Amino acid sequence: MDSDQFTTCPLCDSCLPLSQLTGHVNFHFWELQHDFDLPTIIQRSPNVDSSPQSLPREQASTVSLSGAKYSRGGETSSENGECKVNDRISCLIVSQTRCEFHKVEAGLMTLFKNCLESEIGNSISILSGYVDHFQCLESEDAGWGCGWRNIQMLSSHLLVQRPEARKALFGGSGFVPDILSLQRWLEIAWEKGFDPLGSAQFNHAIFSSKKWIGTTDCAALLRSFGLRARVVDFGPKESQSIPGSSADNARNETSVHLVKKKDKGGRGYQVLMDFVWNYFLDENSIQFGQKHVISEKTPLYFQHDGHSRTIVGIQVNHQQKRHLQYNLLILDPAQSTAALERSLRQKVGWEELIKRGMHTLKKPQYQLCYVDPGIASVGEVEKLKTIDSIFLEF
Repeated sequence: MDSDQFTTCPLCDSCLPLSQLTGHVNFHFWELQHDFDLPTIIQRSPNVDSSPQSLPREQASTVSLSGAKYSRGGETSSENGECKVNDRISCLIVSQTRCEFHKVEAGLMTLFKNCLESEIGNSISILSGYVDHFQCLESEDAGWGCGWRNIQMLSSHLLVQRPEARKALFGGSGFVPDILSLQRWLEIAWEKGFDPLGSAQFNHAIFSSKKWIGTTDCAALLRSFGLRARVVDFGPKESQSIPGSSADNARNETSVHLVKKKDKGGRGYQVLMDFVWNYFLDENSIQFGQKHVISEKTPLYFQHDGHSRTIVGIQVNHQQKRHLQYNLLILDPAQSTAALERSLRQKVGWEELIKRGMHTLKKPQYQLCYVDPGIASVGEVEKLKTIDSIFLEF
């Protein structure tokens, strides 16, 4: 895409790349359809560029773009709220855009497994079966988009590994949407009543903004499709807030901590390592290989203050005197997919890009999100609207 070719939106005067104009205008019409009861007629042209889009944060005051309420003549209409949400979902299924990313031939995780197999030493690794890497782009979401990229990575796994999730996610589209579309899906989740505290902290609107999101926002989005997204917190006993989005400090003062376990023997971050190891080493979801184990468990959305990444597995090295050394196996949205692929193919320098030992865990608090199998029942979905968590003490 030629970054020098810019144009102005005829509806809101926002300046944006020419290739993004059609998708941007389509979202305006998507809003206007519901403001003025227009029929659903906007379809995405097969020639429309489907690369990831990032729009300016400014929104036109003459067009209602809040995503949470619909205005007509200055008054808010709450009639047939459920029908309006369903209409928005139907329209978003049509207008959402596939996220373009650097696709690795033969699969990134296959290259990763090949590197692990070539290692010398007494180690065992457990990996998620399939994950695509989605990187933050300097021209689009660098500095704020890591949370959305982690959602895309989790979604890539769910769409390939879990047929029930593929049918439920994103209206059954079968692809990972771009950030703008994911922002719309999160707004719809809020409208459905998922994570009301988080919705309020964002003033019920996230579309086209550059606000950071966190683990609880990921859980709310996935839960809105009936997926059993779970949240786990790690930190000192006195911690009262959890790292994540800009809203998390206020939101999590009222978070529900269901389980508390004390750290015995001053193990500190070993509590997190043990959890990740036991999570992936599920006897009901593993297949043994030569020096690695493939797990059907979803990757872990891994949040700490200032950044988030995706844990795709864990490695344990058996050292002398029966000492065990753990390495988290991580995909970082801040890294270049092409550089990561090149390093894995050449089997040079990939350890520095992917492995993270316990000595790298220096933040006082961490948070994980994962997805249990199956689709929630209607009654269970109502309970999932409140984002609670398990708390494990360092």
